[in-house]
Amino acid sequence: MAIEQLTDEQVRTWTREQKDRWWFEKIYRGDMPQLTLRSALMGFVLGGLLSATNLYVGAKTGWTLGVGLTSVILAFALFRVASRMGVRDMTILENNCTQSIATAAGYMTGPLVSGMAAYMWVENKPMDLSQMFWFNVVLSVLGVLVAFPMKRRFINDEQQPFPEGRAAGVVLDTLYTSQAAVGLFKAKALAFAAAIAGFIQFISGESYQKYLQEKLVGLKQAKVFPHYLDTWIYDLFGKNAYIFGVDPRQLGLRVSLDLAMFGAGGLMGIRVALSMLLGVVINFMIVVPWMINIGEIKPKGIDAATGEAIFGRAHVLNTWALWWGIALMVTAAMTGLFAKPKVIISAFTALFTKRATDASGDVLRDIELPNWVSIVGVPIVGAVGVWMAHEWFGVSWIFGATSLPMIIVLTLIAANSTALTGITPTGSLSKIPQFMYGALDPKHAPTNLMTGVMCVEVSSNASNLLMDIKPGYMLGAKPRQQAIGHCIGIFSGALASALIFYPLFLPKYKPGDNIQEAMVNDTFAFPGAMQWKGVSDLVTSIFGDGGSGSLLTQSIVTSMIIAACVGLVMELVRTFSKGKFPLSPLAIGLGVVVPPDSTIAMAAGAGFFWLMHRLYGEKKESAMNKVFVDSHEPVCAGIVAGAALVGIGDALVKAFLL
Repeated sequence: MAIEQLTDEQVRTWTREQKDRWWFEKIYRGDMPQLTLRSALMGFVLGGLLSATNLYVGAKTGWTLGVGLTSVILAFALFRVASRMGVRDMTILENNCTQSIATAAGYMTGPLVSGMAAYMWVENKPMDLSQMFWFNVVLSVLGVLVAFPMKRRFINDEQQPFPEGRAAGVVLDTLYTSQAAVGLFKAKALAFAAAIAGFIQFISGESYQKYLQEKLVGLKQAKVFPHYLDTWIYDLFGKNAYIFGVDPRQLGLRVSLDLAMFGAGGLMGIRVALSMLLGVVINFMIVVPWMINIGEIKPKGIDAATGEAIFGRAHVLNTWALWWGIALMVTAAMTGLFAKPKVIISAFTALFTKRATDASGDVLRDIELPNWVSIVGVPIVGAVGVWMAHEWFGVSWIFGATSLPMIIVLTLIAANSTALTGITPTGSLSKIPQFMYGALDPKHAPTNLMTGVMCVEVSSNASNLLMDIKPGYMLGAKPRQQAIGHCIGIFSGALASALIFYPLFLPKYKPGDNIQEAMVNDTFAFPGAMQWKGVSDLVTSIFGDGGSGSLLTQSIVTSMIIAACVGLVMELVRTFSKGKFPLSPLAIGLGVVVPPDSTIAMAAGAGFFWLMHRLYGEKKESAMNKVFVDSHEPVCAGIVAGAALVGIGDALVKAFLL
């Protein structure tokens, strides 16, 4: 059935108290089970698994995938199956609670593949596991405390859309009404896609097959389904396949069987995927071969057997190409943020503008999270975070303390953007504290990195919590229990991501090794961390006395200036054309940083699902429409989850069994 909602006129003219009374009388389901033991356990487990997939995908692409819809469908399917064996079916609010917990867990991976990873590279030492866990938890809890005072303004009063949250609410309503068969079909599509992707990932997993065939069966050499699908091109054409005399394989220009990236491409859409592919073409097929030929990019060594120069994608990226990609991304991100001043202005006018009140009183005072919890909790938890930043990462007390007001400011901007568009601009917002504190303390890189992490984690968690609250508000959930559920998800995601981080990314690390070289490879590019470290190095080279100014050669500076100008112009055109401009400069820059084979796989996934929509979008009764159009998101989520989880297992087998 359709979810009841206020009209635009009612939103404009009613007082917040009138809206609260309408919600309490019409929508609120006070007697329905919500935060039960089973919904909490289901959310905790699903959140841990989904945070692992986000960690894997985030390290490869720099993108964090939303897991809300995935957790909704998975929880529905699991309990529907269990109900056939006598277990009482989950209520709609229990499912919503599971979704909220799992989503909170899924977003906990962001700092680990961005600011925290960059900190480890700068300091050239791994972060203590307990520090990684507790710093992440404290900042995320601070995000909850910051978010709830905003909830009654953004959601109760202004009825902001929060698009992804609204979508989750609509899906939940569909699953638990007469259209539940539609939801069950989508759940089956997700599970089937995950099984196929996992199986293909398993037979192409070199570590799995070596262990099974060589260790267990006793074969001399394992036979593995090929991961790279372009070997025949080089066998057939030889050096004729080279680009300006450079072997494309040395630059990572491969076609691989990367199904996690194929599914991720289907979720991100054709425009972003093609923009990333354009970045690959410009960088790895034009600019980098040109720079190699004129001697601006030096090889990292010479092959003793063939006498050929050795480059490698990571070497090319770190010594030259990274910089123009970062310049393009940072300029585009900041331009996109400040080209919409209404988003920033409305964040503050909405918070501080008083609206007429209703004399009938506050009907939600016993179910909302009391404001005093945030008033008391923000200074206390914030002080703990500042202490951690000082004691563990050497951030000055003054800089740590002054970051707290900045956190509030950036959270207001981020939450307002999330409310309107579903996009949380944490990447662009992080550059503000990085540049500011980098200028104030240029000799100590952890200052700009960890203050940036503090601001991003709190603003991101607060914005995502508001996104999670939206479907609960639509369906009549208890706000206090949503806050508790979000905290459960925080612990689930922080625990799962921290425990898997070192086995996944640093299985062979030894003290004294170059930690960045140990973490970055053909599988994991850490584009988010590359951007964070690049900005940190740039700030040091600009403001530091006797810093790393020599890091930037003339050709690098020239490329950065050109990229910044192009990013500025393209983002302005994209903004003022209201999104009609077909390219994303931010995605073009991301295509420079992400491994080309991953980008090619994402472009293939985006292209496939775009083609399915074009061919079968109007054919509502066809099987292709039901699978690849109507169930587009569940199928993509299943492909990502199946391939990522099996891929994580392959990495762990390599680390512990071979």
